[in-house]
Amino acid sequence: MNTVARQVLLVEPEPVVAEVTAFRLELLGYRVICVDSAEAAFGKIAESFPDLVITDLVLPGLDGMGFIERLMTDEETSELRILVLSLDADLSRVQAAYNVGARDFIVVPFHPEVLEEKVGKLLADAPIRDRSGKTSEAKTEPAMAQAMPAN
Repeated sequence: MNTVARQVLLVEPEPVVAEVTAFRLELLGYRVICVDSAEAAFGKIAESFPDLVITDLVLPGLDGMGFIERLMTDEETSELRILVLSLDADLSRVQAAYNVGARDFIVVPFHPEVLEEKVGKLLADAPIRDRSGKTSEAKTEPAMAQAMPAN
């Protein structure tokens, strides 16, 4: 699959889940940055604004719900697309994640094609941004090569 190089920030404290998820995303051409806590994620977002944040709900320190809520209430990060990965399939938790700002939800364990489909949908109409978070049409970087066609 050819994709424009999009940056994904993966916030996952479980090393095996992080490794498998990052590997799958990298195979699809995404640049993946992995961190294990919300606090580390805030630092990475400040350094290099991602196109998508994938987060677990169970995080050390600030939990996933608080992390998402803080991102959504900050003007700088309120437009971030957020995908939740969680072992918790409880409908009230899923709904709560959507209510605080998650755009989609995947229950772990998941089939790799589900991840591919949901990430693709979330990024399909996302603006291309430079790493500062500013919308930029001129700074696309092909990964696994296909530049966006000109209109």
